[in-house]
Amino acid sequence: MEYAVIFLPLIGSIITYFAKTLGNIFSQVFSSLLVSISAFLSFYIFYEGIISNDYGNYLIFEWINSGDFKVNWSINIDPLSAVMIMVVSSVSALVHIYSIGYMSHDPHKPRFMSYLSLFTFSMLCLVVSDNFLQLFFGWEGVGLCSYLLIGFWYKRETANNAAIKAFIVNRVGDFGLAIGIFLIFLSFGTVEFQAVFEKVPEFTESKINIFGGEFNLVTLICVFLFIGAMGKSAQFLLHTWLPDAMEGPTPVSALIHAATMVTAGVFLVVKCSPIFEYSAFALNLIAIVGMITALFAASVALVQNDIKKIIAYSTCSQLGYMFFAAGVGAYHIAMFHLFTHAFFKALLFLGAGSVIHAFKDEQDITKMGGVWKKLPYTMVLMLIGTLALTGFPFLSGFYSKDAIIEFAYLKNNVIGNYVSSVGIFTAFLTAIYSWRLFFKTFFGSYNNSMPIAETKESPIVMMLPLIILAVGAVSAGYYFKDLFIGNQSFYWKNSIFFLEYLKLENIPIWIILITPTLVILAIPISYYIFIKDKSILEGVKKSNIPLYNFLYNKWYIDEVYNFIFIEPIKKIGNFFWIRGDQKTIDRYGPDGISKLIKFISNKALQFQTGYIYDYAFVMLIGLSALITYLILN
Repeated sequence: MEYAVIFLPLIGSIITYFAKTLGNIFSQVFSSLLVSISAFLSFYIFYEGIISNDYGNYLIFEWINSGDFKVNWSINIDPLSAVMIMVVSSVSALVHIYSIGYMSHDPHKPRFMSYLSLFTFSMLCLVVSDNFLQLFFGWEGVGLCSYLLIGFWYKRETANNAAIKAFIVNRVGDFGLAIGIFLIFLSFGTVEFQAVFEKVPEFTESKINIFGGEFNLVTLICVFLFIGAMGKSAQFLLHTWLPDAMEGPTPVSALIHAATMVTAGVFLVVKCSPIFEYSAFALNLIAIVGMITALFAASVALVQNDIKKIIAYSTCSQLGYMFFAAGVGAYHIAMFHLFTHAFFKALLFLGAGSVIHAFKDEQDITKMGGVWKKLPYTMVLMLIGTLALTGFPFLSGFYSKDAIIEFAYLKNNVIGNYVSSVGIFTAFLTAIYSWRLFFKTFFGSYNNSMPIAETKESPIVMMLPLIILAVGAVSAGYYFKDLFIGNQSFYWKNSIFFLEYLKLENIPIWIILITPTLVILAIPISYYIFIKDKSILEGVKKSNIPLYNFLYNKWYIDEVYNFIFIEPIKKIGNFFWIRGDQKTIDRYGPDGISKLIKFISNKALQFQTGYIYDYAFVMLIGLSALITYLILN
């Protein structure tokens, strides 16, 4: 069964890609069916793990055997990987089904479905790995598939640029991860998770010299592993690829943001909790970066107009929550938020796709509005996703997000206090920009040039995944909170390691009430300033133009990178291209040789007179030279 869960998406990808002659319907249905079977099996594995504690390691084959270095390719099922398998396969199955309707007019449906299935397989390989090398293989597979899917509409220059940007930025993070793995093998002599985790306590005081400096070994490993996580999970400074990734089809956005690529970094940190727990510096770094990311993304989302980019920045912000949860030692709560986030984020993205479909590919929310009567089902489903994202009481996001803030507060240290305060403020900003998106999309005046009568609901094949996700967005938090964050030993067991376990108890009432209160207050505030009286917002905007431009231009991070890295590299590249390639290599190489040959040929042509006595004269000179040579020797 475990083998089927992992390899069914791969089989679907291969057959779908190479069996194009069987038709579009076959490719869509077949790939969706296999991924759906994988999803159902993942639920069974998860259930069996809870009921009978049925976990284990399943050998596929011996991968590398070189001297003392041995690495197997295995499927490792533990409580952590069981949750990830369920999230990845179930969301992927719904995205596959949704794509049948969304991509109905695309001429390359088999290729698209093949890429989706391959993406799912790569992520599943990552989460079931039992060693760092196998994890890195899945890690790079996810990166490759993201490049293929983001740039799926490769005839668009913007899509190509976005795919390249995602690939390059992630290579920065991947380089950090690779160094971390090298250090692990160098220090511990193995890359097997269990063997490494068992040896970590012996090396907590070990030092390593790099570039003339002495660093704590465990801390250095943790920092490099986290750099890898930053790239995949789009944390501050390595986040720039994520909003641009919206150039891919909407199902791709949903899959990347809800279940696959961006969750890989969170999974890595939680998986490596037996290492991170021994480095206070690394944990504080994770908490600070996560806190900055959450605030940065929420502030930028306030002023964006592209419906997919707003949701993309919300993903970035929620990932920040997950990381600062891990940074304060709440790994289980980080995983709980990852779990609930998958439902409402996939719901929001697919709901946005339904809106885009209704507006015939329009993504600007300022060109929407007034369609709640025309799109009632989409509106209700988007409403559920928005409520869950904002952390409205008793929906999924409420249980996980508030738990993160409460746990950070209970840490009762400087980092915890900062993180909890920023978390509360960011939750309020999240509610504001989420309701801005919702109200401007469905309410107010109709602002599109297309006749409103032409807007219509998506087909049932697109709506059904939304309904299923909506059920998860409403109920997942309530039904799984006790299982995931109630008792440390009840579910996670040894898959997550705590040096000191802090329970969510004796929480002040004000810390429990403040976030839900702000979230609820954001609803009438948003409706009033975005729909009822827009003059207030315009006045604030006009009086704070520098701040607005700062947020609209995403804190000018892209411009800074362009100035520091891109433009200098382009200038260096142009220099070597013109001076090195054209004026040196080409001039004296291919071009020079060709000119020389042409020159010699032209001179040789002068001897081709056509007169016999000229040829006889040349032959005589040659013969004389030969005879002279023979006589002298």
